Amino acid sequence: MDSPQRRKSGLNLPAGMNETSLRLETFSGSSSSFRTVSISSPRMISSLTSPSSSKSSTCSDRFIPCRSSSRLHTFGLIDKESPAKEGGNETYSRILRSELFGSDFGSFSPAGQGSPMSPNKNMLRFKTEHSGPNSPYSPSILGQDSGFSNEASTPPKPPRKVPKTPHKVLDAPSLQDDFYLNLVDWSSQNVLAVGLGTCVYLWTASNSKVTKLCDLGPNDSVCGVQWTREGSYISIGTNLGQVQVWDGTQCKRVRTMGGHQTRTGVLAWNSRILSSGSRDRNILQHDLRVSSDYVSKLVGHKSEVCGLKWSHDDRELASGGNDNQHSQQPILKLTEHTAAVKAIAWSPHQSNLLASGGGTADRCIRFWNTTNGHQLNSIDTGSQVCNLSWSKNVNELVSTHGYSQNQIMVWKYPSMAKVATLTGHSLRVLYLAMSPDGQTIVTGAGDETLRFWNVFPSVKTPTPVKDTGLWSLGRTYIR
Repeated sequence: MDSPQRRKSGLNLPAGMNETSLRLETFSGSSSSFRTVSISSPRMISSLTSPSSSKSSTCSDRFIPCRSSSRLHTFGLIDKESPAKEGGNETYSRILRSELFGSDFGSFSPAGQGSPMSPNKNMLRFKTEHSGPNSPYSPSILGQDSGFSNEASTPPKPPRKVPKTPHKVLDAPSLQDDFYLNLVDWSSQNVLAVGLGTCVYLWTASNSKVTKLCDLGPNDSVCGVQWTREGSYISIGTNLGQVQVWDGTQCKRVRTMGGHQTRTGVLAWNSRILSSGSRDRNILQHDLRVSSDYVSKLVGHKSEVCGLKWSHDDRELASGGNDNQHSQQPILKLTEHTAAVKAIAWSPHQSNLLASGGGTADRCIRFWNTTNGHQLNSIDTGSQVCNLSWSKNVNELVSTHGYSQNQIMVWKYPSMAKVATLTGHSLRVLYLAMSPDGQTIVTGAGDETLRFWNVFPSVKTPTPVKDTGLWSLGRTYIR
């Protein structure tokens, strides 16, 4: 129930405030007078003296919000002091600021001065509050008790960046511009083999040393090279249809095997068997443990065999040819491609997943489930697909292309989103090999250059790939 004192005054005052807490005062100046409403707590009234007598007036309730939780310490006053208005009262201004901004603010004065600063229309200015050393963000102006947390959200991880230029270029004179040949391979011992004309050269990546492995003579030429998985031996397919096996460390020929009627352009090793594909449309299986040239023959292609890959578990062999199909020995034929199939790659991340790429008239990368022969996906790349290779570190693959853009493309699987498109070769990119650590690829083209690109992250730290510095920039010769 209201007290008699409140009923008498006709004012609805908050609890704890009496009539002396609310004063309506008129100040007289030399040229004009103004009225202010001063609201203060009872304890502050004793320090406020009115310069003139108060006049009676009627006013209504007014709510003054609590500013103790508004974090106004993040705001500062301007340094320039505004001149006091004529007839003003410094004590009154100090008490007003104290009530609006807190008691600490009321006693504040600029350094070297005894009087507080007077406000003007630009009184408030935002002051940046520095965050702690462990936080990458500035604190919210809403305050710690606002329900928002500085760690509530983490910025999205930036996409992996792939360098757009090769970090190494090798001149490769006489590197053939022939879609059906396979003249570049990188061993697990970090040695690159390249077939140039009648010779095979070995380039050691760790020290850039070049070694001439062999010369087939004026009547023959190199059509394909392929290292064993262990990286000690290398097989060479020749234009006369021979398959030779050489010791890469001793530079000695171990075996020569016949069986093909014409050039042997593609080779593939599994753990024990060497497979060779030829223009004679046949695939021969060679076993170095027996004396015969080959142990079996696979017949099925109607034109030159130009793609050949064993699955990682040695159970399936995929072959591609100019008859616009690739097949798994001989239980399955996949015929959706409409051009020669040279690009073939098995996924190291998922069993029975095969990728294949078609030539100029097809331009598509297709994905297959070799268990049932179903096509899982197909994407039109816009240009001839020359090579495919899966990354063993991440679920991505790289493709090289010919007509008409001569580009190198990195794709995410299964979304097939483009990670990068790399250009630099002036002719179609016919050759592709990957370094043993899975981070670097080398590409070769009819422009007689080999280019080294950092495209994939390491298996342990999937961060943006940076140049290793192992190879200096510039062009050198591989022979």
